[in-house]
Amino acid sequence: MTTPSRWRALTHHHLFWPVAVLVVLLLVNVPFTPDFFSIKMTDGHLYGSLVSIVLFGSPLILVAVGMTLVIATGGIDLSVGAVVAITGALACSYISDQADQSALSGVLLAMGLGLLAAVVCGLWNGFLVARMGIQPIIATLIIMVAGRGVAQLITDGQIITINSEPYKLIGGGYWLTLPFSIFVVAAVVAVTVVLTRRTALGLLVESVGGNAEASRLVGIRSMRIKIMVYMFCALCAGIAGLMISSNTSAADGNNAGLWIELDAILAVVIGGTSLLGGRFSIGGTVVGALVIQTLTTTIYTIGVPTQTNLVFKAAVVIVVCLLQSPKFRAKVFGAKFGAGSGTKGSAKPATAPADTAPATEAAPKMEVS
Repeated sequence: MTTPSRWRALTHHHLFWPVAVLVVLLLVNVPFTPDFFSIKMTDGHLYGSLVSIVLFGSPLILVAVGMTLVIATGGIDLSVGAVVAITGALACSYISDQADQSALSGVLLAMGLGLLAAVVCGLWNGFLVARMGIQPIIATLIIMVAGRGVAQLITDGQIITINSEPYKLIGGGYWLTLPFSIFVVAAVVAVTVVLTRRTALGLLVESVGGNAEASRLVGIRSMRIKIMVYMFCALCAGIAGLMISSNTSAADGNNAGLWIELDAILAVVIGGTSLLGGRFSIGGTVVGALVIQTLTTTIYTIGVPTQTNLVFKAAVVIVVCLLQSPKFRAKVFGAKFGAGSGTKGSAKPATAPADTAPATEAAPKMEVS
């Protein structure tokens, strides 16, 4: 393969532009923080800007991974921020009532209660979307609004503070010199990749997102798939809620996970997954979440005024999305940069022409569990 052909293949890879933007954002910090890329060992722990980006971006990565599968089915989940608040509020509330807040059994039970509540929220969202046929944006808006109030009821409108070393490990502890939350994120991402790329589950999710009715006609239980991905998304948000409350040793029902759903959606889009459903990229989502977190770090590093940082953030996101558009690249950089799909997640299954005979109920079906 010639050098131009290799370059063309590289630029057409669905992760090229997100990774390129991530590298540029990291390099922008160097003039303002000369030791930005340095990593130091202090008291057996690794510290540095790069470690901090992954540490503080861990909750967003978790939520974005769950959001990826929901979006792949053609849905959306606006309730993840409220689920984050509910999970952290339940866990911290239970621990605060214990005589010994550092008792491992109590901490594990508190975490279990929080995650169980998160899964129930996901089950409710999946039920409304899959069984009741309510639009995902409306169905999940219910918990987005009501869930924040539930978190406030659990905390009695106060910020609950705790002092529990085992619980603090989740989001603020270290293991093998690295923040423990990095290992949690790595485990969740690895399990998700194995389940979606080493089994038929990923293909089923993409099929439902491409055409739910056609998937049903060939025997795929699309309703079950949708309920499952909403439950998984809520579980990821629940783990993120434990991580956020653990890092601060407090539960704030009003502000915990506030607007994290929007950052998660942006991370998914930056990673190349189409909002129309169908094919998705877990790796792209992880890179997209790192782009969002690096952008947040860069905003504070270069001294962007607080009142304008959201505008700056939106501008960068627009640039990333435009760079991923083949039509935009073709107009700006020439046809050789715009050819091809550009993103793995933008592909949509072809639909049958309007005059094609519709499938009948008598068509043979193959049951896929």
